[in-house]
Amino acid sequence: MSHQRVVIGYETLDDIRSHGVAEYPDEACGGLLGGSGDAAVIRVAEAVPLANAREDERERRYLIGPDDVLSLEKRAEASGLRVIGFYHSHPDDDAAPSEFDREHAWPGYAYLIVSVEDAQASDVQAWQLADDRSRFISLALVPKEGVARRDTET
Repeated sequence: MSHQRVVIGYETLDDIRSHGVAEYPDEACGGLLGGSGDAAVIRVAEAVPLANAREDERERRYLIGPDDVLSLEKRAEASGLRVIGFYHSHPDDDAAPSEFDREHAWPGYAYLIVSVEDAQASDVQAWQLADDRSRFISLALVPKEGVARRDTET
């Protein structure tokens, strides 16, 4: 299923940017918890920073380990939310997904990418992998004052 926009609180978006800056020049990564109120909208309630488990090329690649994915699923379930996507940073690059990102993404999830240039966060873009895995689809990113948990219930 393809969505059209991602609604996220300003504070959560700032947390993602800050995580990207903190990990610079390496890629930062994390999970997104929330829900979708309707077929066209993904609502992010929480961004969960995770460790980049890559041992090499950390400035160009990230890896979320299986234990972190399991922990993220448990945290979502305990909160009455779902894992709805992931985020990562692109140090000294734009906020568009790479071919590597496409090859390792999963359909049905939102992907937020933050550009971090010279240790300063700039652009954040939202994406979703097409169901046939051939390309990413750009999603509108809609920052709002606090996205309440009730706004993410399915």
